[in-house]
Amino acid sequence: MLLMEEKILSEGAVLPGGVLKVGSFLNQRIDTGFLREIGREIARLFAEDGVNKILTVEASGIAIAAAALEMQVPMLFAKKHKTSNVDGSVLSAPVHSFTHNTDYNIMVSRDYLGKGDRVLLVDDFLANGAALCGLLELCRGAGAEVAGAAVAIEKAFQGGGALLRGEGLRVEALARIASMEDGNIRFVR
Repeated sequence: MLLMEEKILSEGAVLPGGVLKVGSFLNQRIDTGFLREIGREIARLFAEDGVNKILTVEASGIAIAAAALEMQVPMLFAKKHKTSNVDGSVLSAPVHSFTHNTDYNIMVSRDYLGKGDRVLLVDDFLANGAALCGLLELCRGAGAEVAGAAVAIEKAFQGGGALLRGEGLRVEALARIASMEDGNIRFVR
């Protein structure tokens, strides 16, 4: 998606520690027109895959999971913290956040994910693959099928995409970054 690359170059910034700041349009202040285009592209990419649910991790993945609107399927997000409104039996998986350098135990109620579901995993970033691996584990625990994964931005140099593709998961990234050295962003071609 050339539009994503253009947006990253015009509004993104490389921060110390290999962090790409896209808060002005993707995960703090959301450009809703651009988000609509993201949803349309994800829906186009997975139109023939029988997806009946989209699954992401709270919080930054939720906006990207708005592709569910275009696909006309329910969106489900795994919570990072158990709250009083999560009752009953849950599926859980450990996840390490690269951006926050924090470990979470993500969870989703068994009431919302199960056999017969064909799930598209969605997230804003793919770096080391931990979040998508955690979502995969939730789906496997539920007996759900995974159609693939869609991410807004893949940091290809961090290996998560290669790991997941190596396991046979279809991964579609709207922009794939090859490097972010000296503040310069170079895309995979």
